[in-house]
Amino acid sequence: MSVSVRIPTILRTYTGGESEVTATGDTLAAVLDDLDASFAGIKGRILDDNGDLRRFVNVYVGNDDVRFLQNLDTPTPAGTQISVIPAVAGGA
Repeated sequence: MSVSVRIPTILRTYTGGESEVTATGDTLAAVLDDLDASFAGIKGRILDDNGDLRRFVNVYVGNDDVRFLQNLDTPTPAGTQISVIPAVAGGA
């Protein structure tokens, strides 16, 4: 099942500057594995050492944050758009 993955600027060094790439997998975990097979090291920037989503990285399948779905087990049907978005913090 092919999905499109939107890559944030900070991770585009892994994708040769591409802002959107294609990957396959029926769950988010499988998509991340496929991404890492094509773009070595990118998965390590999205997941922490325990294999969980990094605290300051948000991942959306469609319009939904996977933390409110099934996390890495979230289904990724063909044609789905996945967005990797680094959290932005700041303030006064």
